[in-house]
Amino acid sequence: MDGKLKVLEPRSAIVGLGLTDVGKIYGRGAGDFAADAVRRAVSDAGMSMTDIDGLLVMSGLAKGVNLTLADTLGMSDLALLAEIKAYGATVGAMIEYASMAIAAGRASAIACVFADAPLRTNTGGGAAWSTYTTRGAATGFASLRTAIGLSSPTAHYALAARRHMSRYGTTSEQFGAVAVAQRQWAQHNPQAQFREPVTVDDHQRSRMVSDPLHLLDCCLVSNGGAAVVLTSAERARDLARPPVYVWGWGQGHPGYSWERGSEFGLVTGAVQSGQAAMKMAGVTPADITVREIYDCYTYTVLVTLEDYGFCARGEGGPLAASGALAPGGALPTNTGGGQLSAYYLVGMTPLIEAVIQARGDGGDRQVADNDVILVSGNGGILSHHTTMILSPQPRNRTSET
Repeated sequence: MDGKLKVLEPRSAIVGLGLTDVGKIYGRGAGDFAADAVRRAVSDAGMSMTDIDGLLVMSGLAKGVNLTLADTLGMSDLALLAEIKAYGATVGAMIEYASMAIAAGRASAIACVFADAPLRTNTGGGAAWSTYTTRGAATGFASLRTAIGLSSPTAHYALAARRHMSRYGTTSEQFGAVAVAQRQWAQHNPQAQFREPVTVDDHQRSRMVSDPLHLLDCCLVSNGGAAVVLTSAERARDLARPPVYVWGWGQGHPGYSWERGSEFGLVTGAVQSGQAAMKMAGVTPADITVREIYDCYTYTVLVTLEDYGFCARGEGGPLAASGALAPGGALPTNTGGGQLSAYYLVGMTPLIEAVIQARGDGGDRQVADNDVILVSGNGGILSHHTTMILSPQPRNRTSET
């Protein structure tokens, strides 16, 4: 043996995209949204349900999406069926596993779907998270988190954001610049929940949710569903819509210790997953033309951009303040408005916009240079990360490590 490990060459493409109505859409359950999204994705690909021999599903806060979706859709003789859970990193994992299954000949056309319906009439978005509690040991050091009030995702991310601010001098106004830039993109997205312009002053005046995170630092809560269909790159060329080729993927799960010396808040799994995905794709940060970053909070955008190498560590704040992420900026980022302004469908939000941009379907928000698109997913409390590299162009080369 020569000591070199052959890398599984990505030869898959996204050929179908299905997005339901999203936002404050009531009277429908998550399972209904999921079935609708898959049907739309299959139709968009110019395929029929009998062409699909693989299904990967993910449920949200409201649950309601599981393996019985295959029965609802009338699927039979599936070669691949699984429910996957890595929180906000799940969609990237779905694309990875589907691509590997296609490359290995285990399935020929795979639908990946996420749906959720946590919103209820006459209740605020925060109520969807009201039952969230920190799970794990309730004794010893782990119990301190609950004792000091770290019992919600926002409280944990506030701690991470504060540490970044303390270490690098990042400011709340710089977080606000992320919110402003993404709202500018959302103004051109007819499916965005929030399209009214905001300013950094608006951000600063929005109520404090968990210091230092204001309301405009936090993602939306949405009802809806989204799905994509993947098949081989060869088959993709003959289908209804322009293929979006999968060039690379990667995962990173840092496993923070919550002890002295932890890099929590300063470094995320985007480092590991980004390096893996870019190596597989044969690209560097300089080659990326569009960035669709998982944005559960404005802080998350900054630290992820740093970890991918789009700027030096600690320079994410000044980068956002410079206007580089906004329409007309040097680094177009979250071009549909992201989860901060468009809608929150976990990792499907950045993936959907990436497919739209790769196909050239962005309308007034379309980025001219859409050759290499990076998509990130972030799950748990910075615990899980996935990265995908997509392109409207096929990739043909043999890679080794």
